[in-house]
This record gives sequence, structure tokens and C-alpha cells, in this order.
Amino acid sequence: MHIKDKLAEAERAGRPMFSFEFFPPKTAQGVQNLYDRMDRMHDLGPSFIDITWGAGGRLSHLTCEMVNVAQTVYGLETCMHLTCTDMEKEKVDDALKEAYKAGCTNILALRGDPPRETEKWKAVEGGFHYARDLVKYIKGRYGDHFDIGVAGYPEGCEDEQDPDVLMDHLKEKIDAGGTFIVTQMFYDVDIFLSWVDKCRARGITVPIVPGIMPIQTHAAFLRRAAWSNCHIPQKWTDAFEPVKNDDAAVREVGKGLVAEMCQRIIDAGIMHLHFYTMNLAQATRMILQELGLASSDGTPTKKALPWRQSLGLNRREEDVRPIFWKNRNKSYVVRTQDWDEFPNGRWGDSRSPAFGELDAYGIGLKGTNEQNIKLWGEPRSLRDVANIFIRFVNKDLQSLPWSESSITSEADSIKSELLDLNRRGFLTINSQPSVDGVNSSHPVHGWGPHGGYVYQKAYLEFLIAPQLIEELVNRVERDPNLTFHAVNKAGNLRTNAPSDGPNAVTWGVFPGKEIVQPTIVETISFLAWKDEAFRLGSDWARCHAASSPSRRLIDNIMENWYLVNAVHNDFHQTHGIFDLFTGLQVEDMDKSLFVDVVTTNGATNGTTNGYHHDDHPRTNGTSGKVDKVVSEPTLR
Repeated sequence: MHIKDKLAEAERAGRPMFSFEFFPPKTAQGVQNLYDRMDRMHDLGPSFIDITWGAGGRLSHLTCEMVNVAQTVYGLETCMHLTCTDMEKEKVDDALKEAYKAGCTNILALRGDPPRETEKWKAVEGGFHYARDLVKYIKGRYGDHFDIGVAGYPEGCEDEQDPDVLMDHLKEKIDAGGTFIVTQMFYDVDIFLSWVDKCRARGITVPIVPGIMPIQTHAAFLRRAAWSNCHIPQKWTDAFEPVKNDDAAVREVGKGLVAEMCQRIIDAGIMHLHFYTMNLAQATRMILQELGLASSDGTPTKKALPWRQSLGLNRREEDVRPIFWKNRNKSYVVRTQDWDEFPNGRWGDSRSPAFGELDAYGIGLKGTNEQNIKLWGEPRSLRDVANIFIRFVNKDLQSLPWSESSITSEADSIKSELLDLNRRGFLTINSQPSVDGVNSSHPVHGWGPHGGYVYQKAYLEFLIAPQLIEELVNRVERDPNLTFHAVNKAGNLRTNAPSDGPNAVTWGVFPGKEIVQPTIVETISFLAWKDEAFRLGSDWARCHAASSPSRRLIDNIMENWYLVNAVHNDFHQTHGIFDLFTGLQVEDMDKSLFVDVVTTNGATNGTTNGYHHDDHPRTNGTSGKVDKVVSEPTLR
């Protein structure tokens, strides 16, 4: 969506909106850390983000990559900076092609700063002299595909302080095709508002987006103000003086001052704020919360669909997804990125010739072995494993191998049931409660346009011990409201689903629209998810040493247990799905199933519970003497 349209929508609705700027980090770890931060900051609800280019385009490939990831994986409407510095037309063409392929529809066209080794800005041969030339070129090559923003300078810029000259330049950029303006940072709101009036008097009518710099430390505040030549009001200087050596106090005072400035901007009728985050989250989040524009817990204030949409090329109309990837959005996007078309429409499903390979980047378990052991410990019994899931449900853990983020508040209404199941040895991976027609603006379950109503069937996905599967299947088949799929790592599938077609588990009814059914359960997708789910469990096992009890315990679960999804198709029943488990429990959960490798008569014990002490399970293979065999847990 074009930024000018988002700005117009905010003005029509009288509802303030905001956006974030990020820059490409210099290291690979920095890039990954920023991706994680962008993922979390998505939930604050920015209307768009922008990603800087860097003097001379030295980070141009990384900028293009980040635009693609932000658009496609994280579903963030992204504006790509593009500068004239050291950029001949061929490089500009390459950058625009990459942006186009990423689904990006917004460019911020800038002249750019000179390279650090050059005192004055100079155009390269075959390049562009001014931002207006770049605007014209983009407009001529791509027509209306890209919405083109330009920079504005309320207090002058480094190589031009004459306000009349700068205003002439700004008018030329708008006349060349610029459709919105993003300003340099400032701290004196009176100077900014006066400059806006001058723009309007000059005939510049496009939206003006104020650039807001949050305050992290006092030294950085002074340095950035000097760099941008912006005036610091005396009130600000006086407020910071007593606390300037206390970074936490500086952030707190800065939050109040910047929030007050932003509120004056909003009161003046400018309904969008653009935050220069410096790739940090805390100071920006504090200001948004002070303004009441973000929730205190960082959860999204409004969702178009129950899951995060991708904004990649050809994916904007996608409105149906399997529920299995609810907590692994990036993996689903990566595994389906080569599809020619994506499920959409009332009865769409997610069938395709193939889901992507599991070896693609970003699908496997995140983190190093050491990090994951620190996070999830070294379980030696089923009780230890269950306690990891219990900690996740209690929000004491931020992730599981099958969930890249913490459990959402949606699960609060079924929390006690989830805890009980895990205590009894049913390891819950994914769930949703039934919802019977809540308003689309509901703070937890709501999604979609205003004035609608949303519904959900109860859904539960879990790992179950093999000795319990027959009893569970018998119980499901006695309840006409339940459908299920159960599969083990070997691919042995059991189901009572009437067909391979989709079963909608989330839907919404909205004024003037057909029923929207964005979340489904269906067989083909579940089998694709099965491979990924067992792969993630195996990755977790391999965080531990090959001969360790933890490794063999987790491997045992992955090799022998079943992955099950169950749907209660009567959405009026709030807790009916949990009746399925009454009286069922895994026995001997506290017993250590495996012992450490020991040596008898100089020989290393090779198997315990039929597992050879290497990376792969084996049967009937023993080297040396087995000191201890522990029975499998049994049905109580």
C-alpha cells in the first residue's frame, strides 16, 4: 500500500499513526538481532517502516535484503531509501528491481550524504545530481508503482542553510513527482509548525511526516542535535541538566518531553509520527505508550487477519493459511515462497505441488546449542519435558522449539486446561479456544474490519505417547463433533476427517463482505507440518551430547510419539475438546528413562531402551552389557 494513502487514511479517520526507521547493521549477528527486534516491534502496530541506504550505497545489497525480509517474512510495509551518492543509473536500476521483486511499493528518494572520505558531495559519472532527478527517473521508469517520498529540512541541512533555497528545492522535488515529505529530526515544535505553514503557503500540499528522534542518553541527544543543527528549547536543557549522568532518568525525562512535542503535533492536525529508532526499541516504545498509541504489553492493537500477512510480491491477496504454522510465521512464508499463487477466497485451501525443503534458511531451530540448553535445560524424565511446556504456558518461557514467540493472551481462557494436560504428559504445541461471535474490535480475539464478528472452533495440537493413541482415537470416534489427524515421524497417518479438504477453524462476518475464513485445518498441509515439527524436535535433541540422557529422551519422543491435531466443530462449546482426555495420563513421568553411558569390563554400553549411543535409533543392537533397561511409560 502506498504511504500517501496510509497518511490520507489517518487524516480522514483522525487517528494518529506512526512508523519506524531502521538502518543496516555492520555485522551478521547485528542483522539477525535487528530482524528479531523488527519482529517484536511489528506488534506495536507501525503503519510502515523505512530502511536507510547508507552513504555511497556500500550497504546496498543488505538494504535490499532487509526490505525483502521485512516485506515478505514480517509483513511490514517497507519504504526503501535510495540515494544519489556514488550511484550510477545501473546501480539505481538494480536497487529498484530488487525493491519491486520484494513487493515494496514505496521509495524515499534522497540526494544523500557524501562518502566519509569526501568533504563535499559530488555526483558520479552517469549518476544523478539532485534528489529531484532521482524522483523524475523513478517516476519515468515505474510510473505509479512506487510512491515516492522526499526529505524536508525545517532547520536547514549541512550544506545549505538558506531556508528560501531549501524551500525551492523541496517544491522542485514535489513537482517532479514526490508525494509525501519526511522531515529531518527536530526538538522545537514551534519551528516545525511554522515551517509547515510556510510549505503550505508555497503551494506544497502533500502530507508532511515529522521525523522524531527518541532520546537514549544525554550525550547522544546533544550529539544528534548538533549534527542536525536543530534548536534545543531551554525547557529541555533545564529538564536534562539534573539527570544528565543517569541514562535511565534521561530516558524517562526524554519520554515525557518528546511525547509532549508529539502531542502538540497531533493536536495541530498532523496525524503521523516517524520515529528514528536507531535500531533500538525501548525509548520509542515508551513514547508510544505515553501517547496511548501502543498497548502496555506490546500486543497488536489491531489485526487485519488472525495471522500476520506477508506483503511480498503476489502475496497481498493471500487470506487463508493452515493453523499449524500459527507460531512459526517465518517458516511458513519461506516454505511457500516459490508458489505461483496463494490460497485466497472463501473456500481456499493451502494445497500446492510442494512445500519448500526443510533445509531452507530460517526453518530449523534457532539459537546455538548452548543458548537452547540454557533456555530449556537438560531434561532427564518426561516430567522434566512436561515442565518445560508448563513454564511456556505460564509465560515463564518465551519460546519452545515449535513456537518462536511467547504464548499469547488468547490462551488465557484455557490456561488451566493446558497446564493440566501437560502435567499428565500431553505436550501441547498449539491451541486456540472456541469463540462464539465476539466483536471484531475485541482486544484479544478481534481482527478484521470494524463492525464485524469473529468465530473460532476449539483447536488443540499436541504430542502423545504411543500407548495412549488407541484410546484417544476410540474416544474421538465416539464424539461426532470431533475431527482429528494423528501422525508419527514415520508418516503413519490416522484421521477421521471426511476428506482432504479444508476445515475452517476461524472465520469472520463483516459488513458488506462475504464470510472470511482465514485459518484452516487440512491433511496435506498437516503432513508438511509434520516433517517440520519432528525436525524441530530432532534439532532440539541434537543440542545435547550424543550420549546424554537428554538427547536420548527427546529422540525417543520424536521417534515414537504421535503428533495430533484435534478440532471441536461445535464452536458453542467452550471446553468440550478437553473432555477427550478425562482419566488419561502417562505413567511413570518422574522416572529417568535413560541412564548415562557407563563402562563395564572395559566396554561402553551401547544401548539403553534399544537405542545405540549415536545419532540414530537402532533396534536389537547391543555393544557390551546393558546395565539398566527402563520400561516405557504405560497407560494408567
